[in-house]
Amino acid sequence: MIEVKNLYKSFDEREVLKDINIVFEEGETNLIIGRSGSGKTVLLKNLVGLMRPTSGQILYDGRDLTKMRAAEVKELRQEMGMIFQGSALFDSMTVFENVNFPLMMFSKMSKAERTRRTRFCLERVNLGDSGHLYPSEISGGMMKRSAIARAIALNPKYLFCDEPNSGLDPQTSLVIDELISDITKEYSITTVINTHDMNSVMGIGERINFIKEGELRWQGTSKDVMSSDNEDFNDFVFASDLFKKVKAAEEEKDL
Repeated sequence: MIEVKNLYKSFDEREVLKDINIVFEEGETNLIIGRSGSGKTVLLKNLVGLMRPTSGQILYDGRDLTKMRAAEVKELRQEMGMIFQGSALFDSMTVFENVNFPLMMFSKMSKAERTRRTRFCLERVNLGDSGHLYPSEISGGMMKRSAIARAIALNPKYLFCDEPNSGLDPQTSLVIDELISDITKEYSITTVINTHDMNSVMGIGERINFIKEGELRWQGTSKDVMSSDNEDFNDFVFASDLFKKVKAAEEEKDL
C-alpha cells in the first residue's frame, strides 16, 4: 500500500500539486486520470522519487519516501517495477536480454537462476517464443508485453505504469489492460496507472483518482463513473459522444 498525505509540489511560484491525499491499495489497479497539464505526471514522478515534493508524505507500507536518504531511495526502487509510455526497451538487446537486464544489475542470482526467471516472465506475458527477437522486429503490443515482463522480473511490490496503452490499437490495449490487472492480483502488487484511456478506466478502474489543476477532484471505482454528479469529472469523462450516449442510456434505465 502507498499512502499520499497532504502532498504539495511547486515550481518557483507555481503550485502544481495541491494537498493531494490518496491511498493506493495493494492487489488493485489504482488509476490516476486527468487532462494534459493536470499534474498527474508530476504526481507519478513524486511517487517514484524522481521529484521531491515541496511538502507532504509518501508512505510505502509506512516508510516515508520524502525522508529517505539517497541510499534508502535506491533500495526502495528495487521493490518497484516501471512500465514507460514508450516501452523504453534497449534497441541493441534482444527481448530476452531486455528482461534479463534488471536481474543482472540488481539481483544476486546466478546466471542459471536469472535465465529461469527471465524465461518465466516471458512465458507469463505470452512471449516465450520471442526472446531471440529485437525490439525492431516485434509489434507495439509485443513491446509493451516485453516491458511488463521486464517490470516484474524483480518481483516488485509496487508497479507504476505511465500511459501503458499509448500508441496501441483498441484490441491490443484491452490485452495489455487485462495482463496488468491479472498480474496485479496474482502477485498482490500495488499498481498505479497514469492514463487518459477511458476504456482502461471502465475496464480495470478499481480505484480511480481524477486530478484537475493539481487538485484531487473525484475518487471512485469504474462502477461509480456513471452515477457521478461531479461536474469536473463528468466534463472529462463524458467529453466523447460515445460516453455521453452510454451515460444517457444509464440514466434512462433509472427512470
